[in-house]
Amino acid sequence: MKDILTSPFVEEMKKTTANMYRLGWDERNGGNISYMLDENQVKEYLDLDKVIRTIPTGFDATDLIGKIFIVTGTGKYFKNVESDPETNLGIIRIAKDGTTAELLWGYKDNSKFTSELPAHLMSHMARLKVDPENRVIMHTHPTHTLAMNYVHELDEKKLTHTLWEMCTECIVVFPDGVGVLPWMLCGTNEIGEATAKKMEEFRLVVWGMHGIYGAGKTMDETFGLIETIEKAAQIYMLTAHLPRINTIKDEEMVELAEFFGVNYRKDFLNI
Repeated sequence: MKDILTSPFVEEMKKTTANMYRLGWDERNGGNISYMLDENQVKEYLDLDKVIRTIPTGFDATDLIGKIFIVTGTGKYFKNVESDPETNLGIIRIAKDGTTAELLWGYKDNSKFTSELPAHLMSHMARLKVDPENRVIMHTHPTHTLAMNYVHELDEKKLTHTLWEMCTECIVVFPDGVGVLPWMLCGTNEIGEATAKKMEEFRLVVWGMHGIYGAGKTMDETFGLIETIEKAAQIYMLTAHLPRINTIKDEEMVELAEFFGVNYRKDFLNI
């Protein structure tokens, strides 16, 4: 059996969490990631019949029974994942009862998955119905995106439109726009349910005055979505207090979207 510390999915988690911490998106134990793995790939590294222990999830994830995820741990700092993945990450499988996680590897200090796991699982279920290839859910606190929450209306159409105006690539990278939730108590099933509902139509959901949730097919794609939002928010924050002389016009956004063949939210233009 291969060494799991050399597996591509552990390496991806190490690289991504290190990048997110380096960018200042995930202070202390802020942020969490869950990545649905291919069983055939995992069994090259783990004995899938060996369950270390079981952990209640606090949520009925019947639709995900048998699915395997690598998940960041509760209270864990992203800056420590690269040097000690076995303590800061865990690989879990949703058990046959739908409400229990079987630990297959990790959390070696007897800890468990992030407290946001129910929100992640709900979002996974929502995104899989939209696109069966969506395998990653990423939650983070990008600085300029968060700052923008305090000075811009938290309205999906208006926020999306402003972000689209900031960078030529934006309408191409996230043509489906950005969902928005008001401030809600984190770590609850209520915010998970609200996020999952938004995930039915958006791959990106802003949690007001908190951070953002992103979904994608790969770790790179999901990171890139959030990275693009953050760049646009940064440009907005650098220019919001200055007179606007130039902007990307709606007709130019349409030209971009149609040239690159993306299915954009037409109702988010001409507002």
